[in-house]
Amino acid sequence: MIELSGLTKRYGDKTAVNNLTFAVRPGIVTGFLGPNGAGKSTTMRMMLGLDNPTAGEVRIDGKHYAQLRDPLKYIGALLDAKAMHGGRTAFNHLLCLAQSNGIPRSRVDEVLDTVGLTSVAKKRAKGFSLGMGQRLGIAGALLGDPRILMFDEPVNGLDPEGIHWIRNLMKSLAEQGRTVFVSSHLMSEMALTADHLVVIGRGSLMADTSMADFIRENSRTYVKLRSPERERLLDVLHRAGITAAEAGDGSLEVDSTSAAELGELASAQQLVLHELSPQQASLEDAFMQLTAESVEYHAHTRGSDPEAAAQAPPQPPRGGPPGQQQGWGDTWKREG
Repeated sequence: MIELSGLTKRYGDKTAVNNLTFAVRPGIVTGFLGPNGAGKSTTMRMMLGLDNPTAGEVRIDGKHYAQLRDPLKYIGALLDAKAMHGGRTAFNHLLCLAQSNGIPRSRVDEVLDTVGLTSVAKKRAKGFSLGMGQRLGIAGALLGDPRILMFDEPVNGLDPEGIHWIRNLMKSLAEQGRTVFVSSHLMSEMALTADHLVVIGRGSLMADTSMADFIRENSRTYVKLRSPERERLLDVLHRAGITAAEAGDGSLEVDSTSAAELGELASAQQLVLHELSPQQASLEDAFMQLTAESVEYHAHTRGSDPEAAAQAPPQPPRGGPPGQQQGWGDTWKREG
């Protein structure tokens, strides 16, 4: 289990993480969400003792990270897939980690096979693609057979087969009773993987709840109705004390009544329904709703603001000097 208590990190006058208190429990996959700049990476670095908190603490199975002997046997983490010596082979990279944590050499071969890198075990890591680097980083996290695992954006660079594999791997680890904590910006993938969510915005805790409760509490759930006898359906609903909103496509939307109840009502009145469908928002919809006021970095689409578009400097033609990118659509500010 990972336990955070009042965890705070300040850089000068900027508070990156503000008084975070939550626990990551074993047996489930816990998703860690937040907009860019919310403090997710800083939080995960403090969990691993890579950054010192300004206030508060993190305990790994009741101990501070610095107190763990052979820490890879307690907690395995992937924070940066490029955090390896490029001149070492995949095998030697893992062997160095194993020897520094009292892990047998045979375990290196086991995790290479688990992540599908056995055939390139003798190749230098600097020649690996992003996806292969991710797999090697995951192998490093699994090396000590730890009870706790942390992954920051684990699907970056993976192909569809790789994404399917890491999703099932995380679920399998949780089913074994391990603690699995994963951060990702891919909401569709997180919805398929996580059982519980911790959401932060501008460094502060915004939600610590189950996936189902998070979506229900931060989005609208309703039933969509469509009938060739639309006016009669409206009358039946009105007599039953049910309020229906008229949608632009000719259907009706009901917020306060279940699909089963509406179906029984229509049946009792011998009303023909062409559609009776419960509608629930996606995780992405719920996340956007909750964090709308916490987004620190916005991209502006050209054309969405006529005044801004009018003031924008003319764009040079494509094919400019080497190193310059001219694109269409979104305007991005390069950070130096």
